[in-house]
Amino acid sequence: MSRPRDFLGVYRLVRLIGVGHTCEVWEAAKSDDTTRYVLKVLKRDLRKSREDVAALKNEYDCGKSLKHKNIIRVYDFNTQGDATYVVMEHFEHKNLKIQLRSGPQQVAHLTLKIIEQGAEALFSMHEAGWIHRDVKPDNFLVADDGTLKLIDFAISAKQKSGLSAMFSFGKKVVQGTRSYMSPEQIRTQNLDGRADLYSYGCVLFELLSGKPPFTGTNADELLNKHLNGPIPNVQVQNDNVTPEFAELLKKMMAKRRENRPASMWEFLSEFRSMRVLKILPKPPKPDDPKDHRKGFV
Repeated sequence: MSRPRDFLGVYRLVRLIGVGHTCEVWEAAKSDDTTRYVLKVLKRDLRKSREDVAALKNEYDCGKSLKHKNIIRVYDFNTQGDATYVVMEHFEHKNLKIQLRSGPQQVAHLTLKIIEQGAEALFSMHEAGWIHRDVKPDNFLVADDGTLKLIDFAISAKQKSGLSAMFSFGKKVVQGTRSYMSPEQIRTQNLDGRADLYSYGCVLFELLSGKPPFTGTNADELLNKHLNGPIPNVQVQNDNVTPEFAELLKKMMAKRRENRPASMWEFLSEFRSMRVLKILPKPPKPDDPKDHRKGFV
């Protein structure tokens, strides 16, 4: 808990919300208004790391250009003393990964809202020329009413086109989260929105089944499954999913990007034209025991 004198620039640190691998996340306020903000502050032992400072600056550069109701707003990037931080919209809700830990039935009644809002956020990002590159359940905040916000643009990148897409120089490093990475991302190829589409397919598989489509005993085994493993059918885990949507999900996770929907908008169009669930689940009652049956209805 911060003390009243704890400030970063014009922002008073109200309380520590959480701590990630590289940053502390604070609820903050300005003295001249009642609005709450979130400050993502680089950890003290990383403040001289050029790589980590650059990632935080990249989050600001990307986020400031994105304006969509389902994308977290990013307002400012600053340094106070040796502390580097980004100022963002306050939207303090659990991420989808945490919510799925108690089983997919807990958010099953929000499935359609989550799918549509997440896809709309990514489509808007792609339209602005950016690829997220780290689409995973951890990066979707979901409120109790289903309102969703896409977060974390630390490794997001501008989509390359023309000659810049054909010729890419410099050291290539695999970036992303292994459970959700597209084959072309694993191979460090030039990416377009279909890489995020693949990752989003993995997220939706987990939303509907409670676990990622691929698991492995080590990193190499997991990555090899993304590259070469058969695409699982989500209906095996959740028989409430329609065959049509199960097939669309498999199409999203096609190994070759040309076999996926051409864009997030094409996915949205197909999604809106079909039934996703055979029976729409009801919200769980607080006093009900957790129901782990197939179908999550």
